[in-house]
Amino acid sequence: MIKKQIVTVVAVVAVMGYLYLQPVKGLVKPKEERAAPGKQATESPVASKINVAAVSVPAKSAIGANLAGKITSLEDALKKAGSASEKLKLQTELAHEWDNVNQPAPAAFYYMDLAQAKNDFENWFTAGSRFNDAYKFTQDTTMQPAFVSNAIVSFKKAMDLRPADTESKTGLGVAYVNQTSLGITDPEGGSPMQGIMLLREVVGADPDNWNANLNLGQFAMKSGQYQKAVERFKHMIALNSKRSKVEPYFYLAESYKQLGMKKEAIDAYVKCKEMMGDPTMGQTIDNYINELKN
Repeated sequence: MIKKQIVTVVAVVAVMGYLYLQPVKGLVKPKEERAAPGKQATESPVASKINVAAVSVPAKSAIGANLAGKITSLEDALKKAGSASEKLKLQTELAHEWDNVNQPAPAAFYYMDLAQAKNDFENWFTAGSRFNDAYKFTQDTTMQPAFVSNAIVSFKKAMDLRPADTESKTGLGVAYVNQTSLGITDPEGGSPMQGIMLLREVVGADPDNWNANLNLGQFAMKSGQYQKAVERFKHMIALNSKRSKVEPYFYLAESYKQLGMKKEAIDAYVKCKEMMGDPTMGQTIDNYINELKN
């Protein structure tokens, strides 16, 4: 059941997540923004008000009462926890339960709690990854600044513990680009181009790095560099990897479409549909294909 849910979520993110591909300030700037020196992004005051309680409510609504029941019981137990060890145990269980139902936002806050208590690489890295996922999944602009800010903090902490870790560097690079799309900035810096440079450093050392290539391809799309995006996604598809290739095929199709290469776009859409195995999402892909044929 969980495996099926994960496949469905990936398909939904790939096909319906075009909000994530809006142009990023700093990669593509409208003329009026370029002509406005002195305008500086600042951290959103709303971000500090977003906590696990705020994200748990919509997450429970999304998964339904049956799946939310165990989580609510664990939350009640956490409120009554009498020792630090008991609290850590319950936070761990809650993080895993939210992972099991594919809700990265509340999971991220619990992993961050665990990381703050233990100061270990695994929990800092996982917290950052879940916050990046939460940003990508949600269309709630009041929550996105908190997800991005917390992702940056988490990945920085992870890199302090393991400076050479490429996945942490990838996550931080993604978060740097994401923050400027929201009009905020890390107090210590972190421009979109710094984010891109981090990702390029990763693929320079590891040309087959999946996450770095995926995000560089997506950011190439955001900046209108569709031929570069095509090259990234074709490289990912050619990799001998067990990862789902739904996303690279979908974004490859979209890049071909923007380049006016209709046949290639249709072929990529067909492959994407075959890998989804979901009738509803398959119909959405069929609609995209029909638009190209007409």
